[in-house]
Amino acid sequence: MHNVSNIGSSWENNVLEVTLAAGDNAVVHATVKNVGTEALNLLSYGTLFDSAPVQKINVYEGETAVPFKGVLRSIQRTELVPEVFRTLAAGETFETTFNAAEVHDLSTSSYTFVAEGSISVAQVGSTELTDAIIFKSNTLTMNVNGEAAKSVAKAIPTSIDRRTVLQSGCSTTQKSQTTQALAYCASLAKAASTAASSGSSSKFSEYFKTTSSSTRSVVAARLSAVASQCGSISSGSTKYFCTDVYGYCESNVLAYTIPSTNEIVNCPIYYSALPAISGTCHAQDRATTTLHEFTHAPATYSPGTADNGYGYAAATALSSARAVLNADSYALYANAIYNGC
Repeated sequence: MHNVSNIGSSWENNVLEVTLAAGDNAVVHATVKNVGTEALNLLSYGTLFDSAPVQKINVYEGETAVPFKGVLRSIQRTELVPEVFRTLAAGETFETTFNAAEVHDLSTSSYTFVAEGSISVAQVGSTELTDAIIFKSNTLTMNVNGEAAKSVAKAIPTSIDRRTVLQSGCSTTQKSQTTQALAYCASLAKAASTAASSGSSSKFSEYFKTTSSSTRSVVAARLSAVASQCGSISSGSTKYFCTDVYGYCESNVLAYTIPSTNEIVNCPIYYSALPAISGTCHAQDRATTTLHEFTHAPATYSPGTADNGYGYAAATALSSARAVLNADSYALYANAIYNGC
């Protein structure tokens, strides 16, 4: 058993035991137990600890992933507030229950559910991210009644009052900063797409854990699609907002995407806390945050990505299959290509 101080991005760090159990129709009970010898201070965003309708589990019908219809958020990785962490003492268990039908369209069928990913950690008492812990739950199979699942209220309404959006549009500064970020996003994504196709295989493998040509072509195609979406502010398949139309801009949230509507929302700190583009390896900026968000939108490239791990330690601890579907892996790779990391 590893203790946290020397986990690094270890592939064997098995200190989190995640168990899924079936409740009534599409209801999942999840327990997360710290089976290590030290307390863990875990970043809660995008995980089973998050109270928002985020992607807590992956849902499959046969071999096919069921599209996620909740919210996917970009998180500031510095100056984090203590409230966005969950401390789990050695031996402590966290329990949560949620209905998969709130964020997935489920019909009458047999589905499998699994929670898998990488959680960023800080030392207890600190909010500075130091490491990541990888985890994978048991695989839960459940028969779902489609009619009952359809009656469950969706976490994200299918339509919001667009008049609010128009009334609270982008300020002049926000519009110019967003337009600039989109231009940088387009050029970063284009360069990263080329690198994924024909650049260094070891650099590609650092972020995506494989050098297989099929994976390289998927990553290149997704980045090329991002480049074309970022390349236009007047056309395209995604909608962009400068104000928090859905109410998910909590502490340290930079931006978020609603994949079911292909809407991307920038939060206030996207404008106040980030530079337009960063010359530092693995640092955050508006350009790569926008790139991160565009990979989430299935209208950019299907399937849209998830948030399987935030930041370099968490993203590079993922398996290849999870990394290819992880938004931050693309943002970090694009930053690395741009900065020659």
